[in-house]
Formats: sequence, C-alpha cells, structure tokens
Amino acid sequence: AKDSGGDRAVWFDTSMESVLRARNEIESGLRRRIPLGEFIPYFQPQDDIETGDIWGLEALARWNHPAGGVVGPDLFIPVAEETGMIGDMFDSVFRQALLEARLWDPSLILSVNVSAGQLKDPLLSHRILKVLTEVSFPPERLEIEITESSLFENLVVAQAIVTSLKNQGVRLVLDDFGTGYSSLAHLRALPFDRIKIDRSFVQTMMKVSGSLAIVTAVFAMCP
Repeated sequence: AKDSGGDRAVWFDTSMESVLRARNEIESGLRRRIPLGEFIPYFQPQDDIETGDIWGLEALARWNHPAGGVVGPDLFIPVAEETGMIGDMFDSVFRQALLEARLWDPSLILSVNVSAGQLKDPLLSHRILKVLTEVSFPPERLEIEITESSLFENLVVAQAIVTSLKNQGVRLVLDDFGTGYSSLAHLRALPFDRIKIDRSFVQTMMKVSGSLAIVTAVFAMCP
C-alpha cells in the first residue's frame, strides 16, 4: 500500500510539473507572439433560421502557432486573463477582424466576444471605440457579445461599458442566457439588442417543460 501511495505521489508531482511547464510556455508565447500578429480571427457564419441567409459572422480568436498549428481559445484565453495580456490580445484580433470585415457586403454584421476578464477594465468601451475610429468601421455593423455569467460578476463596471457602447451605436448581445444569475428585470434594464439562449435550453425545450417556459418567456420579452 505504501509503494502504491508513493507511486501516486510521484505521478501527481510529475503531472503538476507538466501542467505548470505548459502554462509557462503559453504565457511566454503570449508575450512574444501577440506583437507578431499570430493571434488571428476565425469567422463563423450566423444564419437566419427562417431564410438560411447569412446576416453576419462571429470572429473567434485563434492562435496560429508556427509549430503547433491552430490553437483554440480554451488553452490561451485563461492565461491571457490571468497575466493581464487579454487587452492587448483582444486589440490585435479585433483590429484584424475589423479590417477584414470592411471588405464584406455592408449589410453583414461582425460579432466579437468579450471575456469576463475584459469586463473588469473600465476603459474597455474606450478601447473598442478607439479601434473602430482608427479603421473607420461603422459602429452599427458591430455586435459585442457578453456572456451572462461574466456580465453579472462585474455588474457595475459592465453596465457602464454596455451603456457607453450602446450610446455610440454598437449592437449588444447577451450570450449563454440561462447559465448565470440574471433576472428578467435585469434584462429589461440593460440595452441588449439580442439574447442568445444557452443551447441546453433550446435542445431540451420540447422535452422539458421548464426549458420551454424559459425560452417562451425570453421570446415574449423581445419586440
């Protein structure tokens, strides 16, 4: 039993060392690679469910790693938030997305996600509007998506950010509705243009009465 426990301890220490090494490599990569423009936008079409027409595209951050290929955000976003590099990374990806979206049909909307860490930055709306001005992108063609849970973790700052962006013509989307702590009263008070109901409710609404009730209530709120 002692030998087995010792083996487990060695395995655990080795695993932790591996995790820490990987995390440090990601942090180092962020510091070196953000200025090089290796963090880029990938675009996911957004369709009208009735007509099938594409009305916009969502920009998703990816790391175009020279050795590892395309790396998804789950790996680097948490480290970027922990180290305070999320702002610089966002600015880089956001600028690239806007420059590409300027070439699209002017009827298409560009959607961009804002992370929980960014909502702690009271200058976030200023940063977004500054880049919009620099690349001459119409604010009414931009949607900023904020997850429900991140919004209500930083409600006071987030309200100021949301209101500032909305006043400049930027469209606002509440993402993953149903996974956080908001109430319908909160939703009425905040100037969101769209609400994206979490897929767990949509997928089960024909089987679970509670899911159907939530989806119905949200639809009833929409003009």
